[in-house]
Amino acid sequence: MSSSLKNLSDFNHTSIPSGAGKKIGIVVAEWNIAITGALRDGAIKTLLENGVVENDIVLKYVPGSFELTLGAQFLCEDKAIDAVITLGCVIQGETRHFDFICDAVAHGVTNVSLKYNKPVIFGVLTPNTLEQAQDRAGGKHGNKGDEAAVTALKMLSFKRA
Repeated sequence: MSSSLKNLSDFNHTSIPSGAGKKIGIVVAEWNIAITGALRDGAIKTLLENGVVENDIVLKYVPGSFELTLGAQFLCEDKAIDAVITLGCVIQGETRHFDFICDAVAHGVTNVSLKYNKPVIFGVLTPNTLEQAQDRAGGKHGNKGDEAAVTALKMLSFKRA
């Protein structure tokens, strides 16, 4: 978790495996697009900096975070795609809707990953406020999109090993 004590987007860049020759799907929720767009940009930048070529990044959009799971499943059905990154943002509100959405997406992403035996990365912010979301989408706590891209590359490397 990114916090005032730790910015998880500070990586030892020598430990990030190359993504050369890998095809990565990214599913982005359109809800809270100012945040999810920043996450998307961070993920793409990190993938490109670590050997994934632009033509090997498949970018798709879904209406909201709840739909990320099915979007990831659609991408996983393509045998050419090696890993999928899901990017969303659910900000705590006044009702329990937040709890239901976050729980469903977390379980759904895990289930898709296990079903297809591919890394499906949970890059969904679950902050209490818009300010906390901004801090984690390129702000003072780094960019969760960067972290999701690095996680995808590390999991692909783990699978190869």
